[in-house]
Amino acid sequence: MAITAAMVKELREETGAGMMECKKALTATDGDKEKAIEFLREKGLATAQKKSGRVAAEGIVATVIKNDGKLAAIVEVNSETDFVAKNEQFQSFVADVAEQAANTTAADTEAFLAEPWAKDTSKTVKEQLAGMIAVIGENMNIRRFAKVEASNGIVVSYTHGGGKIGVLVEAETDTNSDAVAECLRNVAMQVAALNPKYTSRDEVSEEYIEHEKEILKAQAMNENPDKPENIIEKMIIGRLNKELKEVCLLDQTYVKDSDLTVQKYVDSVAKETGATIKVKGFVRFETGEGIEKVEEDFAAEVAKQMNM
Repeated sequence: MAITAAMVKELREETGAGMMECKKALTATDGDKEKAIEFLREKGLATAQKKSGRVAAEGIVATVIKNDGKLAAIVEVNSETDFVAKNEQFQSFVADVAEQAANTTAADTEAFLAEPWAKDTSKTVKEQLAGMIAVIGENMNIRRFAKVEASNGIVVSYTHGGGKIGVLVEAETDTNSDAVAECLRNVAMQVAALNPKYTSRDEVSEEYIEHEKEILKAQAMNENPDKPENIIEKMIIGRLNKELKEVCLLDQTYVKDSDLTVQKYVDSVAKETGATIKVKGFVRFETGEGIEKVEEDFAAEVAKQMNM
């Protein structure tokens, strides 16, 4: 398979490895990007966490909390430009979409778009969206939503950067005090800042563990070809534990106090307040994550239009 400059550029953006290393990796894996990422990781040339790449789509993430913290929803609505994302009319529409999501029975976005618009049941959500596109004059998309219900606790929310990132954190607790709510908001800020993959190690699958161990083993052996296997195994365990501390929320170093993990911080608040607090899960949306923006060369476009 021919390796193109665009393929090399994309791999470099996702891994942070050098251009030549990316080209070698793609050549060795016959252009398979995922295998090339693993190849680079094994050589110690890429981080365990793939970079998400450029965040392309504009828009905002909005959250809504209802029923004294027992019910919450989070939505991402995209627009073409940041200018529209800051428009009051657009933001009001997104707030309405979040309210709709809090009350929806839809299991996915397609079903959500097909249901009646709560503020005008003569229209569907999709038709209301189409109307907003006509009014604002820019393409828009209700990309995703999530609904969280906490029967034995509360849900708190946090938004960052004017809606660039939104987070819901659910906890099992026997009180809805200000101190507990503040604790969980701090946890939500942690989620926004450090983007964990899992709540705790209990959520990490055996497949993930084995897959990471294989990559870490190849990496360690490439870096230390003369080390005996038992030393290599110890190195793998150490590196895996370090990685899990980065991807599991409750194992992460608490950003406001580096002497504590998130779990120890939550435990300290529970002890101080006499409350039961157990973080059960979180939802984190970042505007445009995973959507590749089409880069336009304005000069080339003008030249094309003028047949130059």
